[in-house]
Amino acid sequence: MTAVVVSDPDEAVAGVEDGSTVLVGGFGMAGMPVRLIEALIRQGATDLTVVSNNAGNGDTGLAALLAAGRVRRVVCSFPRQSDSWVFDGLYRAGKIELEVVPQGTLAERMRAAGAGIGAFYCPTGVGTPLAEGKERRTIDGRDYVLEYPIKGDVALVAAHIADRMGNLVYRKTARNFGPVMAAAAKLTIAQVSHVVDTGTLDPETVVTPCIYVDRILDLSVTEAAP
Repeated sequence: MTAVVVSDPDEAVAGVEDGSTVLVGGFGMAGMPVRLIEALIRQGATDLTVVSNNAGNGDTGLAALLAAGRVRRVVCSFPRQSDSWVFDGLYRAGKIELEVVPQGTLAERMRAAGAGIGAFYCPTGVGTPLAEGKERRTIDGRDYVLEYPIKGDVALVAAHIADRMGNLVYRKTARNFGPVMAAAAKLTIAQVSHVVDTGTLDPETVVTPCIYVDRILDLSVTEAAP
């Protein structure tokens, strides 16, 4: 399988449907696929469920998508921080839904989706409001709650380099949620700094194999265009 390489951000996100669950990579702005999000705003898909580590920073990237009124529900670990005023305002006004998931559990729920795991028991959240309504089980004397996978209709991730097949290499902390999100979605779209010929990448540096990547936005061409 070979990913489709494009230089037009709008072409990269074409076909994203209303009501989709969109997995958005990033740890704050590190690894945030800003160009893809900007294109998704222009594309017009609405009533979205967004799964991300946090609920946007400042007025760009994910925060801009929220401000555009396209998101119905956010699933994240850190909804509030000093620069999350867009989400904060929407939530206080009752215009957006929120599901808080502990960070490790969030990553594991998406990893489970990519691995085909039906559900798993996790100790995180036991005894807190986050465990309310969830099946509970004691294993070897420790309490666990049952967690279900998070599957995405679309994943928007940012990587450093891709080859023309779609193998991805990440840069430092920009790696964060991208690999698990890419594997957990039906359609994975990656923005990358540049694309190299197949066979150029050292296989030992590839984090996301091409089987999980459908489209690649080559920013070296996009941002060089007049």
